[in-house]
Amino acid sequence: MKILVADDSRVMRQIVIRTLRQAGYDDVDVVEAEDGADCLAKVGSESPDLVLSDWNMPNMTGIECLRALRAQGSSVPFGFVTSEGSPEMRETASDAGALFLIAKPFTPDTFRDALDAVLA
Repeated sequence: MKILVADDSRVMRQIVIRTLRQAGYDDVDVVEAEDGADCLAKVGSESPDLVLSDWNMPNMTGIECLRALRAQGSSVPFGFVTSEGSPEMRETASDAGALFLIAKPFTPDTFRDALDAVLA
């Protein structure tokens, strides 16, 4: 099992990874991406089972990355971990093909609730 974590903040990537471990996903391989463009490339090279992406990143945003993946025919499960969780953002994410949007602040339980159905 491999999860790609995309966020332009290295500290935030580490927090997401730590929360994954605390949620019980301690046996997964984690690949990091520093923006949407890096994420897009690594989905191709790393073939992750799930992408956890921030929304706002330089070079290519998370939503732009998701739309690009879907346009390329990729069906990789994709979810957002982001600071905003407005109904509009959730709808935009869902319409683009995201399976969930986890808003900060989050807990291991939040991750379990979102990921168990995806990774089961």
